[in-house]
Amino acid sequence: MADLTRTPFVRELASSEKKIRDKATDSLALFLRSKTDLSLLELLKLWKGLFFCFYHSDRPLTQQALARNLSYSLVPTLPRSTVHRFLRAFWITIGREFHSIDRLRLDKYLLLIRSYVGVAFQIFLKNSKPTSQQANGDSATKKRKREESAKDKKRSKSKSKNGKRLAQDAEAGNETEDQQPSSNDWTDLKAYLSIIAEGPLNPLNFDPSQPALDEKNDIIPMPHGPDGLRYHLLDIWIDELEKVLEFDDQGKPVGAVPIDLLLEPVETLKTKGLHKPVRARAAETLGDERLVQWGFREGVVKQVEEEESSEEEWGGFGDD
Repeated sequence: MADLTRTPFVRELASSEKKIRDKATDSLALFLRSKTDLSLLELLKLWKGLFFCFYHSDRPLTQQALARNLSYSLVPTLPRSTVHRFLRAFWITIGREFHSIDRLRLDKYLLLIRSYVGVAFQIFLKNSKPTSQQANGDSATKKRKREESAKDKKRSKSKSKNGKRLAQDAEAGNETEDQQPSSNDWTDLKAYLSIIAEGPLNPLNFDPSQPALDEKNDIIPMPHGPDGLRYHLLDIWIDELEKVLEFDDQGKPVGAVPIDLLLEPVETLKTKGLHKPVRARAAETLGDERLVQWGFREGVVKQVEEEESSEEEWGGFGDD
C-alpha cells in the first residue's frame, strides 16, 4: 500500500485527456471495490496521492472533470463498508492540507470540497429515499408471496388435516410483514454528519479530549476547521442540499427530509463557535430564505420602528 500513490492510475487521474482520466477513475473504483478491508491509514495514504494529483492538475476543464470523477463518479460505486472510511480519509486530508493550499490553487480545491458535500447528500439523503419503482417492486414481491401462500394453502388442505391451520399461520405472517412500516432512520446520514461535526464544522480548533494518534489500532485524529473551511461549508451547505431535494408544483420538498439532523452541525457552530464571524456566518446559513420557502423554518418579520425624539428639531433662528 505504501507504493499505491505512485501507481499509474493515480498519476493518470490528472491527465489532460478525458479517456485517460476516465480509465484511471475506473481503475481506482475497481481497486477500492476489490479491497473492502482497507484501513483508514491505508485510505489516508491513497488520499495523499490523490490530493497532490489534484494539486498538479491544470486547466479549468481538466480540474472540473477530475473533481467530478473523484466525487460523483467514484464515491457512489464504493462498497457500503468502505464509503464512510473513504469520506473520513478525505476530510482528514483536507483538514491537514488546507493551510498549505496557495491562493492560485484554492478555487479548484473549493470545487472539490463542494463536489464531496454534494455527492454525500446524494448518497445518504436522495438515494436513501424509497423510490416509486422500489415501492412497486416491494408490492409486487408481497403480492407474489400472497399468491404462493394461497397455492400452498390449497396443497396443504389435500395433504393433511392440519394444512388449513398451517396455511392460515403462513398467511397471517405475510399480513404481518405487509403491515410493518418501511422506516428510514437515516443511520448512514447520521454517521456521515458525525464526521462533519467532528472535523470541519467542529466549533473547537483544539480538543484536548480527542484520542491521540494510534496507527496500530487505526485511530487517526480528525483535524478541526480551519475557519476558512468552515466558511466555505456554510456557504454551500444549503446550495448542495437544494440540488438533491425534489419539489412539488408549489415549491415544497417531496418526501421525508431530516432537516433538523442536516442543520444540527450548523446549529452547534452557531451556539458554540469560538469566533464571532463564524457564529455570524452560521446564523446566516440558518436564516437562509429557502428554508422558509420550503417550510422548514418560520419567517421572522423584522419591524423597524423609527424612534420618535421627545425634543423638537431646532429650526434655526426665527425672524423676530
